[in-house]
Amino acid sequence: MQVGIEQCSVVVPTVGRPSLDVLLDALARAPGPRPAELVLVDDRPTGAPLRPERPGLPPVRVVRTGGGGPARARNLGWRSVRTEWVAFLDDDVVPDPDWYQQLAADLTALSPDVAGSQGRVRVPLPEDRRPTDWERGTAGLATSSWITADLAYRRAALAAVGGFDERFPRAFREDSDLALRVLDTGARLVRGQRWITHPVRPVDRWVSVRVQAGNADDVLMRRLHGPGWRERADAPLGRRPRHLAVTAAGLIAVGLAAARRPRAALAAAAAWAAGTGEFAWARIASGPRDRAEIATMLASSALIPPLATWHVLRGAVQHRRVRPWRGLPDLVLFDRDGTLVRDYPYNGDPALVKPVPGAREAVDALRARGVRVGVVSNQSGVARGLITRAQVDACMARLDELLGPFDTVQVCPHGPDDGCSCRKPAPGMVKAACAELDVDPARCVVIGDIGADVEAAAAAGAAGILVPTPVTRKAEVEAAPRRAATLPGAVEQVLAGEW
Repeated sequence: MQVGIEQCSVVVPTVGRPSLDVLLDALARAPGPRPAELVLVDDRPTGAPLRPERPGLPPVRVVRTGGGGPARARNLGWRSVRTEWVAFLDDDVVPDPDWYQQLAADLTALSPDVAGSQGRVRVPLPEDRRPTDWERGTAGLATSSWITADLAYRRAALAAVGGFDERFPRAFREDSDLALRVLDTGARLVRGQRWITHPVRPVDRWVSVRVQAGNADDVLMRRLHGPGWRERADAPLGRRPRHLAVTAAGLIAVGLAAARRPRAALAAAAAWAAGTGEFAWARIASGPRDRAEIATMLASSALIPPLATWHVLRGAVQHRRVRPWRGLPDLVLFDRDGTLVRDYPYNGDPALVKPVPGAREAVDALRARGVRVGVVSNQSGVARGLITRAQVDACMARLDELLGPFDTVQVCPHGPDDGCSCRKPAPGMVKAACAELDVDPARCVVIGDIGADVEAAAAAGAAGILVPTPVTRKAEVEAAPRRAATLPGAVEQVLAGEW
């Protein structure tokens, strides 16, 4: 099937670095047809609004996370678009002038089993001197697999696996984790022919020490994907075993000295010094020989082994009970009366539409994370002749004023004896809402106050959460697989991935 670039959106998570302007300028100047839209995900907790406007860009939209990290930012970006493809770019890359054209060519005629297309990365290094340790590390991006500096995914593939795992707090391994989960579905990932340039951004001298925190993410990868994850993700082990040995030698030396065994302590200290010296020389020999770089390599080489080991141990404790990532649902459907608003039986008066405490905040919290929301409501009062459909619609309009906008509203006007397929606990309204928004029912949650709500969810293949009220029968509470004391509590469960 031919894929036009108008069937693709570009998502750029950003913390407002100056490099963003360079990226936007390159995208504005590039020839060729434009994608459907460019979504900038502002991941700063605070700050002045971004000013991306410039002639030549696709339609631009800015959304904010409030500072949730790169995985959450990318998730908000892809959930907010509706195109078949989502192309991720980092905010510190520079696409080639033909990037739009090559992106379209890369996505054209891909077979349905291809879920993603990775762009190619070049990292310019200085020609007049040897690269620094940081520059050499950045150069590794040119050969890395499945990094989201430039990677386009089918939106359906992202939805199927719940997107990026937000338990990865930094821009490290979250892209490899996503790729492995997508591959586990039987899909394929391929390399395209488009190119970006990834300049080496300026850093301070201690950056190599700070990035050791990523060792905890490696532990999370092992917990999630097993001991063979490195081979699958093309991620070499590096010096971790040697770091462990050097750290152990240092600790043993300290322990022996405290035990007043000077000769043994000296031998252990010599082993520590030899290991640290070998590490420092390996880094110095490949880089420039200026005084500042050598001093940085010497100091950081003494710090990196114990820090790397510490972060491995920290990750082992932090992720000891980790479960597979499920992510957020694509859609949350709410029952109306008794769940979103106070229950006035057979209500046809918009003035009586009164939200329950915390309803607006709960629904807005889902929207803020890119989760679509809807309403599924039995209104048998129409069939009973107690209210009219026009009154139902007027109450729904009032609900939309108070808590909306909703992405879908489904109403069943039938009575319990009409034999329809839409009245809960039948799954009709849930299925109709999912079909309208092109959502897999397995990625949908239904929140309601009676057993019929969760039964309708189960019948449709969705998840259900019961929020009991005084009218909820005890048997319904006991039968519900998931419960919450309040509507905000139910939404908190959803946002925590517990659905």
